[in-house]
Amino acid sequence: MGAKGQPAQGRWRDQWWAIGLLVLVIGVAVRLAFRGWSAWPEALVGGVFYAGLLTWVLMRRRGRDAKAVGTDPARVPELERRIAKNGELPEDPAEQAAMVRLIRRREEKLRRSRWWALPMLGVISLGTPLLWFSSGNVPAGLWTLGFGVAFLGWMVWFNRRFVRRMAAMRQRIEGVRGGGGVRGIEGVGGHA
Repeated sequence: MGAKGQPAQGRWRDQWWAIGLLVLVIGVAVRLAFRGWSAWPEALVGGVFYAGLLTWVLMRRRGRDAKAVGTDPARVPELERRIAKNGELPEDPAEQAAMVRLIRRREEKLRRSRWWALPMLGVISLGTPLLWFSSGNVPAGLWTLGFGVAFLGWMVWFNRRFVRRMAAMRQRIEGVRGGGGVRGIEGVGGHA
């Protein structure tokens, strides 16, 4: 049931251990960059903790999404990838229905969080440099300010692109199935 050339269990990067390893490596690298090599025990312990926490949260979300849309948790990343790439439509009507349910679930989550998510990210991304500046560490403040502005810009761009692609994929599937009557998602990160 995988995509062309993909085994049924999914790609290796969709596995829980790959997610955890990626978070661990990034977490340890960032801590070592800020605190130096002498802080490697603290960086390793913190990295393991956050890798475990984030992996648990992502796998829990994947399980909830799979249960809500009626598919296997291992299939959710592939469905999301197809939606994000505006790729080929699934041939199986049950998989098409699961994809539409996943799209609707994502659209509903975006509707519910549109008033608080971006402002909160802005406060975190642009407030952290203020803490660095107020503590007197100007280089770290400039670095985090640049990262915060780049991150917010990327998040806005990615959200608008993903919303457009979700709407396009849903319309393609419903057009294939002869569906319709589902309202667009105007006002959620961009126009459908």
